[in-house]
Amino acid sequence: MNENNAQYWVSKLGLLPHPEGGYFKRTFESEECTSDQALTVNYEGRRKLYTSIYFLLTSKDVSHLHRLKSDELWYYHGGSPLTIHIINETGDYEEIKLGMNLDNGEVLQALVPKNSIFGSSVMAEDTYSLVGCMVSPGFEFKDFELFTQADLLVKYPQYKDLIMKLAYEVIPE
Repeated sequence: MNENNAQYWVSKLGLLPHPEGGYFKRTFESEECTSDQALTVNYEGRRKLYTSIYFLLTSKDVSHLHRLKSDELWYYHGGSPLTIHIINETGDYEEIKLGMNLDNGEVLQALVPKNSIFGSSVMAEDTYSLVGCMVSPGFEFKDFELFTQADLLVKYPQYKDLIMKLAYEVIPE
């Protein structure tokens, strides 16, 4: 297999399809937990202090717009640069380019703040991007919210092009 091929990484790392798009595998999680009483995060019960995944996205797919109740740190590992598209809690849009070309405004790691609506896309055609994502407090699917185009167009009509590209028309079952 060729390490420049997305399928190589999917196979070697044991990645599985992710509901938001792309492929993932949980790699680490804290043995310690915290609760909503100890933090300002609004969730029920206890959460791991952190969880971490590999995440691979091809240029033929996107990471659909979603929201987490926790901060998520992204780390660039390889392939082509990746753009993280963020609509923060105040409704402002930010674009972060994750990659190795620092002279071109790319960064090696980036933070997506909790409660932001975000998704990602690979910047080049016919390629992939391999990143790591660490969520703190730890990721749980019950804290994961996917959006439809209709959901977001009502609230953020100024981002119509982004929403049409990165939001689901209908949430898959």
